[in-house]
Amino acid sequence: MAQLPSNLTVLIDDAGEEFDPGVVKSEMERGLAKMRVGQSRVLVDVSATLLFDSAQAAVDFEGWYFDTIRRIGFFTWVDPLTGTVRTGRFKGGAIGKLVPTIAGYAQSKRTVTLEYLR
Repeated sequence: MAQLPSNLTVLIDDAGEEFDPGVVKSEMERGLAKMRVGQSRVLVDVSATLLFDSAQAAVDFEGWYFDTIRRIGFFTWVDPLTGTVRTGRFKGGAIGKLVPTIAGYAQSKRTVTLEYLR
């Protein structure tokens, strides 16, 4: 199983977590709607920012993305909330736009959404 490259930093300041509760709701003629659990596992989206400390780190990440996980593959990373190792992938295979934070891409970042099953 591939791992998120260690030469980048996952910024915790921008991290967030959201999930679809997987509840099926049936509207009633009167009163509250009836609800039931529709699926045993839920899909969790984790928004994060990947920080690259050099232009080469950003290039290496793209190589890993295209060649190792082939854009849609699963990989492991350390969840910034719990510190546990999660297995997931990039939501929709998207890795966001590479944005330089220091001139000449001496430092850059990408905003991504990771997804995993809880």
